[in-house]
Amino acid sequence: MEVYLDNSATTKPAPAVVEMMTKALTEEWYNPSALYRPAMEAEKKLSSARKTCLKAAGASGQRLIFTSCGTEADNIAICGYLRSLHQPGRVLILNVEHPAVLNCAQEAERLGYSVEHIPVDHRGVADLAKLESMLGEDVRLICVMQVNNETGAIQPIEEIVRLKQRLCPKAAVHVDGVQGFLRVPFDFNKLGVDSYAFSGHKIHASKGVGALIVRKGHKVSPVIFGGGQEDGYRSGTENMPGILGMGEAVSIYPADAPAKMAALKRRLYDGLMKSIPQAVLNGPELDDPAAAPHILNVSLPPVRSQTMLFALEGDGIYVSAGSACSSHKQKVSSVLTAMGLTNAMADCALRFSLCAENTEEQIDYVIARVKAHYDLLSKYTRR
Repeated sequence: MEVYLDNSATTKPAPAVVEMMTKALTEEWYNPSALYRPAMEAEKKLSSARKTCLKAAGASGQRLIFTSCGTEADNIAICGYLRSLHQPGRVLILNVEHPAVLNCAQEAERLGYSVEHIPVDHRGVADLAKLESMLGEDVRLICVMQVNNETGAIQPIEEIVRLKQRLCPKAAVHVDGVQGFLRVPFDFNKLGVDSYAFSGHKIHASKGVGALIVRKGHKVSPVIFGGGQEDGYRSGTENMPGILGMGEAVSIYPADAPAKMAALKRRLYDGLMKSIPQAVLNGPELDDPAAAPHILNVSLPPVRSQTMLFALEGDGIYVSAGSACSSHKQKVSSVLTAMGLTNAMADCALRFSLCAENTEEQIDYVIARVKAHYDLLSKYTRR
């Protein structure tokens, strides 16, 4: 049996997405900026995909910029906004953000801003009391992810926006929604955030496409220059197959997917905790409103995550030891250490991330194989 539980790294494109992209490549391959009929038909389909994505994020009536990925969307939102300002100040970034956001700090500092990191509690959720003490009229931008990619911790965006409105109303709020879009409720217009990034390949579309939603009236300078596509915010001929595929993925995403994934996550958690008493949950408890339905992070001391990962691969089970973007660097997770885990516990952590296509049979198989490997490997520890 093959079981893929690394959906936070990437998801398998849905058959309907593949069909849509194939048609775009073979029949609807025209440049949407051209003026003849087939090209204008392509532009209409691009516009329809844009509206579909905006509606799904509760952002109807706002701007949506198609990008190559979530990372580019985050960079436009952060660097593009800071470049549009002409006043110094502070940028606050949650200390467990994805590198796509964290690594924008260097550019922010080069532009003359000071960067401070918002701490989290033991669950990996933003510490609102400490954030409140950090807020002031000189804050220009607050960056907070919707869902943490390693632990599944849902961040209290509504509360953060409320604090911002009270203490620094002129500051902007950017949300990295790559791990939350469609899996956790989000209403852009209601929340009052300024920008929101997401990625196609996390929701069963293809790699190479993402988007940034920007509130109308919110200034963003381009970071890519050229022919002025996407209303001048992101030049470059649009990736029509990717965009139409992502629009299809959004339109067919099952409404019951979050509930189904939450049930599978509970089954996996209960099975692991029952069969391996030494297992420790990293992140919010499953009944905590801050727990996302599709990500489970568990430490299995004293077995190192890499050792367990390779053992499970031999059984056809694919999981992760953390963020796929940094998995080859073999470093202890900065997310877990920011939550207070020791290096030893962080070094034993596995991330299981689900999709709606996973089954109970697969989950039971994973539990059995993890226990079998743990019983053997736990007898051997590093010197």
